[in-house]
Amino acid sequence: VQLVESGGGLVQPGGSLRLSCAASGFTFSRYAMSWYRQAPGKERELVADITSAGGSTNYADSVKGRFTISRDNAKNTVYLQMNSLKPEDTAVYYCNGRLGPLRYWGQGTQVTVSS
Repeated sequence: VQLVESGGGLVQPGGSLRLSCAASGFTFSRYAMSWYRQAPGKERELVADITSAGGSTNYADSVKGRFTISRDNAKNTVYLQMNSLKPEDTAVYYCNGRLGPLRYWGQGTQVTVSS
């Protein structure tokens, strides 16, 4: 099982990034997928999640209206489009897959928002 995040980097406030998470080793289309983030000195928090078929999404209040989660089950990939980025969005972003008691995590990708 692998979840490999990409697309992180350094961006100025107000800018955009698109994170990708490529999955392998499990039946991706059966799993709900989520993005979490963890800033230095803080607990990991849920940013957004999406149901297995992509019909329903959920967002943390802090990112509503700025971030969009989506998935392509044909490509076994989940995305996080991040717009209007703020310095407080700086964190390591993790991809997560879940099905019942099963949980899979990626290694994370760093997002830094700074001028």
